[in-house]
Amino acid sequence: MKRLLDIEFHKFRYSKSSIVLTIIYLLIISIAMLVGIIPFRFGPIEGSIADLGIFNFPLVWHISTYCLSFLKILIAIVIVSLTANEYSNRTIKQNLIDGMSKKEMILSKFYLAFVLAFLTTVVVFIASLILGLIYSDFDEPSIIFSQMGYLGAFFLAHLVFFCFCLFAGILVKRSAFAIGFVIIWWIFEVILNGIAFVIDKTYGTEIYNWLIHILPLNAMSNLIKEPGSKVDLVQSSLNQLTFDGIEFTYDIEWIDVASVCIWSTLFIYMSYALLKRRDL
Repeated sequence: MKRLLDIEFHKFRYSKSSIVLTIIYLLIISIAMLVGIIPFRFGPIEGSIADLGIFNFPLVWHISTYCLSFLKILIAIVIVSLTANEYSNRTIKQNLIDGMSKKEMILSKFYLAFVLAFLTTVVVFIASLILGLIYSDFDEPSIIFSQMGYLGAFFLAHLVFFCFCLFAGILVKRSAFAIGFVIIWWIFEVILNGIAFVIDKTYGTEIYNWLIHILPLNAMSNLIKEPGSKVDLVQSSLNQLTFDGIEFTYDIEWIDVASVCIWSTLFIYMSYALLKRRDL
């Protein structure tokens, strides 16, 4: 495993685009940590973003993992770029000549995806912990380290997305086309969700409720549900309104965890199957 990771990180170090995207990712997180001092005005209420309580433990784990999860596309581009460049630079053929098997090639990419997902989770953990320690009204360890399951969900969401992008890179062999394939698949899921929602409303079925757990990007997104309605100011506003039949849930559901784990495995297997069948 160490040998395969060394090979991948050697390629990473010499990829300018990978370094630039990683720096941008870290810069955005660093800038996001300053959001607490941004002033806001909500009607007669004035203050800073931190006054909303969004950095209170344990809410900060939910808020940060949900908001920062949208940045995973930057790291995903790194994986797609490194994978597609194997074909354009013919390093994939050279690796085979040097004795690396196709199975080892896929494993090396998976190890890279796993490590990058883990490292991004660690970065978000550190950033969230610092924000909470600075702005939170609570400092009891039992409160600070509660609801950290969102970090696990954050890791799984990144892992399945990185594995999907790895599969896309191997499938189409070009970085731009691979990203395009991912976007088209996302649009496909959105359209399918809309159709299922209309069918459910028309015929009283439960198709949509299954699709959000079964399709890969749906399950990935459903792991960490929107946390906005947990903010005190938003909750107080919602309490003054009536929402018939609408219930806000924030739990990480086991079916989504199982779904992303299965999809991650399938994407790696399909990547290996594609690579195995091709004459490189």
